Amino acid sequence: MESVIIIVFIAGYLAITLEHSIKIDKLIPALVMMAISWALIALGIESFGEWFDSSKHGLVDGYVNMDHDGKMHLMEETLLHHLGKTAEILVFLLGAMTIVEIIDYFDGFSTIKGFIKTKSKKKILWIFSALAFILSAIIDNLTATIVLISILQKIVGDRSMRLWYAGLIIIAANAGGAWSPIGDVTTTMLWIGDKVTTMNLIKFLFIPSLVCMVVPSFVASFLKPFQGDLDIDEMKVDKPKNKFSGTMLYLGLGAIVFVPIFKTVTHLPPYVGMMLSLGVVATFAEIYSNSKFSLTEIDSTESDAHAHHSPVHHSLSKIELPSILFFLGILMAVAALESLGILFGFAENLKQSMPLMGTEPAGTVVSDLVVILLGVGSAVIDNVPLVAASLGMFSEAIDDQLWHFIAYSAGTGGSMLIIGSAAGVVAMGMEKIDFFWYLKKISWLALIGFLAGALVFIATRTLF
Repeated sequence: MESVIIIVFIAGYLAITLEHSIKIDKLIPALVMMAISWALIALGIESFGEWFDSSKHGLVDGYVNMDHDGKMHLMEETLLHHLGKTAEILVFLLGAMTIVEIIDYFDGFSTIKGFIKTKSKKKILWIFSALAFILSAIIDNLTATIVLISILQKIVGDRSMRLWYAGLIIIAANAGGAWSPIGDVTTTMLWIGDKVTTMNLIKFLFIPSLVCMVVPSFVASFLKPFQGDLDIDEMKVDKPKNKFSGTMLYLGLGAIVFVPIFKTVTHLPPYVGMMLSLGVVATFAEIYSNSKFSLTEIDSTESDAHAHHSPVHHSLSKIELPSILFFLGILMAVAALESLGILFGFAENLKQSMPLMGTEPAGTVVSDLVVILLGVGSAVIDNVPLVAASLGMFSEAIDDQLWHFIAYSAGTGGSMLIIGSAAGVVAMGMEKIDFFWYLKKISWLALIGFLAGALVFIATRTLF
């Protein structure tokens, strides 16, 4: 039965990877393989020789001698445990997405466009790279990419030029997301899973991530597309700014940044702090929204859509539910493999068969080469299941350097292919970027940035 479950997982994995070829949204195979995997576990519960207790990170003693009811009860407890851990991530993401949509409701991100006052292609490259690096650490790399490409479309009229900027934005956004606990889904998973802490994640990964962004941007600045000045498209004019746009931008970003501080002070799960932040932002949103209405007229800058919705309800209707369902499916499917001890067994075999590379500080038990290959693999297949699998495979203590290196590799490695990260996929959709164009023009830049950052991490991790 274990072999059948592994085949189901591999088939679902392939369907997710080939999403654009088979024209089926990746959430569908994720949900299907999750449901089928747990159904097969329930039907074949008597055939399994071991069971993995993720709460204690070890195999259950005496599992084989349990009766059928005992095994079923253990499976239900395990399923509930994994659902709870997955729900923590999903509720956290729902809160963050809603805050970002509330900012957008008030046209908050238009404030960022005011920072760009030059026509130099090279300077604009560095401005967008820096903004992507900083914003992705606060509002996550996916949202930062959407915001910056939307601004890019209002500034740069030449699509061929926008593609180059979009490619560098993807690299910078993924690099920025790697060093922040709220910057990328994978780092959020490691953070919520108590594998990394906020300050140590920043301490170990900020410099490597910065190098991962700076090196490609520096090399690209010497390429022909970034020479000279832009012909700014003056015909594209923004709608009038909402008078609360700046206030809601800084309030929303500040509320998201507050979440790690809340966790550090209270030791409560991050989603609790995110719900508090959402409540505060939503309160101000409702107050500011109501101030635009009078008994006889509606503020002319308010659209019809806004006029008939509260900002919170409107924002909730715009969050990406397919992404939430995809994370539910993939995390629970990986949990099925973990519960059968498959990932634990694979990790044990990996530790025994792979030689250690150089001097491994702090008891790191896998080679740097393995983690780098994980980063390369995240460019081919989704990094979420890769990190989810690593959570089930390794039992290293919190803030072990293994977890920091995994956060870096999984977060930045996806930049090497356009389909390797959420930021790349959304940019591909917004600008209709061709897979092979990206492979030819941008992938090599992403590769040298990834390797440069990895080398910096290996060189600096013993300094802290």
